[in-house]
Amino acid sequence: MKTFLLSFIDITGEMSPYLLLGFLIAGILHVYVPRRFYSRYLSRDNKWSVVYAALLGIPLPLCSCGVIPTAIGLKNENASKGAVASFLIATPQTGIDSILATFSLMGLGFAIMRPVAALVTGICGGLLISRIAKDDDTTATASAACGTEYGNKLWRVLKYAYYDMIQDIGARLFIGLLLASLITIAVPDEFFLTFGKYPLVQMIVILVISIPMYICSTGSIPIAAALVMKGLSPGAALVMLMAGPAVNIASILVVRKSMGTRFTYAYLLTIVVFSIVFGMIANTLGIGSELIQSSDATNGCCTAAHIHHSPFRILCSAILLTLIATALIMKIFGRHRIHETSGGAMVYIVEGMHCNHCKAAVEQAVGRIDGVTATKADPKNGTLTVEGNASEEAIRNAVEQAGFLFKGVGS
Repeated sequence: MKTFLLSFIDITGEMSPYLLLGFLIAGILHVYVPRRFYSRYLSRDNKWSVVYAALLGIPLPLCSCGVIPTAIGLKNENASKGAVASFLIATPQTGIDSILATFSLMGLGFAIMRPVAALVTGICGGLLISRIAKDDDTTATASAACGTEYGNKLWRVLKYAYYDMIQDIGARLFIGLLLASLITIAVPDEFFLTFGKYPLVQMIVILVISIPMYICSTGSIPIAAALVMKGLSPGAALVMLMAGPAVNIASILVVRKSMGTRFTYAYLLTIVVFSIVFGMIANTLGIGSELIQSSDATNGCCTAAHIHHSPFRILCSAILLTLIATALIMKIFGRHRIHETSGGAMVYIVEGMHCNHCKAAVEQAVGRIDGVTATKADPKNGTLTVEGNASEEAIRNAVEQAGFLFKGVGS
């Protein structure tokens, strides 16, 4: 237990300053960059709209499900299909917070490779879809964009950075830190060395595991770092960092319904192929070698001699863990308040919600229906509580137009 705690403290201390800075930058982008700025450059059906979509999406801290309502909103503002695909592929793979966190724990090589891979993958996927899925069958959608926000901008930056975002990824980030610490002390150093001659096999296994799962682009970083230090090839770790955050089974179903079948196949094929390509490039260039050398030199990152964090890092770790605990407690209490105050309301099942972006998209889409007086979405339980006299069919249409799966009245 002592070794596990030391490993947890070590990894958290390495990541926390960069995470706090990344969250702050993400909050600034969210508040000060208007949504119309993104849609302005994506409407033309040419290669530049595809390039702009990837460039604009890379710094945004959106997950593979949270990006879908945003992409659908861009589509409804006449963004080209290629641009929407580029945005969908590039955005969830990385963000300003995950880039900084990657640098802190996995080194400069991985920190550069992740956004470069996201950019190239997004552009190539967008160009491919522009050619083969331009006239694909799609479901008509209405904009699910978040409405205009009001209030003090500094307060909105801080709230988004250190409350909304941490509510979205805090639990996964904390679990990722715990798993990384467990991997560091529990997995034998020679475990992955048995596959050392077959890096392609490692990549395929990682793809099979990662694609169906919902993996956070930031929360996956400590796990990937720990696996590399235990013998997983850096290329296979990069595959996990690319394919895991980029797609999951829920997003696949929603993309197919909202964008069409050919769009979905091209979207998945692009992610799989380019994940393996960049994994091979990472192995060839020796990216991540500093992690392997560090593991060899210290016999793991969990030894007591390795724990020499400055007071600043300790303070950052304490702040980060406090913010995560506070956000999660507030989230739990918020769910209890929903159940206590929804006596006369209807509760519906909605699949595909995983974060506050999803939550806001559903609430605002349903809130615009005539007769709806209040809405409350709960991504954790996959429920939507609606007060008012709107029909179930109207609510179904609004939810599906927002890009989510409506499953009817809940028990």
